[in-house]
Order: sequence, then structure tokens, then C-alpha cells
Amino acid sequence: MKILLATDGSDFSLGAAHFLSRFGCSSDDKITVLYVISGAPLSDEDGPHYADLMQIKKGIAPKILDATVAELKDLKAKISTVVATGHPDKAIIDAALLVRMDMIVMGARGIKGVKSLFLGSVTRATAINSPVPVLVTRTPQWKASGPMKILYATDGSEFALETGRLLARIPFPADSEVTILYVSGSSLADIAEQFYLEVAGRVKDIAAMITKMEYRNAEHIMHDARSFLEGKFAKVSNLVENGDPTEMILNAADSIGADIIALGSSGMRGLKGMLGSVSRRVLGHAACSVLIGKTTGGTKER
Repeated sequence: MKILLATDGSDFSLGAAHFLSRFGCSSDDKITVLYVISGAPLSDEDGPHYADLMQIKKGIAPKILDATVAELKDLKAKISTVVATGHPDKAIIDAALLVRMDMIVMGARGIKGVKSLFLGSVTRATAINSPVPVLVTRTPQWKASGPMKILYATDGSEFALETGRLLARIPFPADSEVTILYVSGSSLADIAEQFYLEVAGRVKDIAAMITKMEYRNAEHIMHDARSFLEGKFAKVSNLVENGDPTEMILNAADSIGADIIALGSSGMRGLKGMLGSVSRRVLGHAACSVLIGKTTGGTKER
């Protein structure tokens, strides 16, 4: 597997590298550590201070890369380093596409609350716009130990299946465990509570039939997911929940002590793509690391 680890030398980036060092990489795996030199906050490239600032950043780049590589010293993977210039999120995506990386790994700077979802975070912008899967690591996982636990949320869509296939390829430690989560939405969720009693008797049989159909659908989806995850993980478990997908995913992650939540995305694009996205909300509120799978097929947003 080819992994692009983006770093800026911060604790968040070094934490992402340390988290990555828990993986069971072999000599066949390749990790490229990327540092992007940005001209920000100076916008005038012809200004008197721009050249000096860029020279300073170029001088510090090797130290940033060396500090990040040091966190990966115990891995058997082949490690290389690259320095690029430009807007960080675009440069990271361009670098990943140039050499056809399988995954981008970045550290999160504590994305919290609804307001922060619209801030200009490089990590968030990369996760939103990258057609390449992105693993965003969280602080609690930096020093975690023991078997790695992954919560894989799937709805049976091609986006979710592609994420499952990615999980099967990532060199997780041999003792890693995965829980497959399917969330079915309530067919009565759009009936206000104060009116529910009026129709409860009439919809009882309908609701029971829909629930039965959802359960059969869940079994089918779980079976498909297990087909390419079993044999890759020490333990594969199933979990079916009913309710709001974001809430159920976050609750399940807390319940099992997940290190990573993995879920698919149709490729969140721009502001419209951010609105109403389960992937976006999970990325914004998860306490653990989040893997956003991507696929170029289809248009339905998750």
C-alpha cells in the first residue's frame, strides 16, 4: 500500500505519524512524508519579505521531515520524503494523485462544534475535496495500545463497499478487530410525537413489516462486508442499530472504544457537498480517528 503522510511538524502531525507506526506495514508498503511550504500569510509573492519567509521555511523543512520520519522508525515500510510548495490542501491532493497514493494520513487539530465545520482547516479541506481516501487521526489515538478497533459503517452502497475493500488492504496489525455497523432509519421518524398516538394502531403492522425488511437487508449487507473482511482481521463482529446514522455511528464508536471510524463518501465537494453529509458530521464530531473512503462512481451522497 502507498500512503501519503502530510506533516507540518506540529504535535498533530507527529501524533498522526505515531498512530501510523502502530500499523503492521511490511517492506512492500511505501510511506511518503510530505511537507508543504506555503507563502501564507503573505499574499504578495513579489513583496520584500516573501523571499525571506520562503527561504526560512525551506531551511526548516528537513528538520520537520526528520522529526516526522523518526516517529516511523519501527515500521518496515519504505519511507521517503517530499517537499512541495503551494496551498497545503491542494498540494497534498495533487501529490497523492501524482503518484497514485492509496490513502492520505493527516492529524486533526481538534475539529469541534458546528461553527468550526466551516473554518479553513487544511485537514478538513483535504478530507472534503480529495478523491483519495483520507485518514484523519485524533489525539486519543496517538498513544493508544492494544488491538486496534475499527468501526466500519456501511449502508451497502458502492461508496461503503469501496471503503470496506480499502480496510481489507490497509496493513493493520494482525490482532486488529472490526465491527460492521448497519444503521436503519426509523420509518416513523417524520411523524411528530404528539400525533403518533392517533396513527399508532394503523401503522403498527406496516412498521413491523418495514422493520423485518430492514433486518433482512442488513443481513445481506453484513454478509457482503464480511466476505472481504474475514481473514483480514482477528475478529469481525456485526452490529445493527436503528435511528439517526450520525448519532448511531458516534455512539457505537464510543461503545466499542473504536480507534477508527471508517465510512464511505461520494466525494464531498464544496459547500453544497458539506451540507447534510453523514461523513462530514462524523468527521466533525468523532472523538476517535476517522477514515473517509472515496470512490469516483455514482453521485448519491452519504
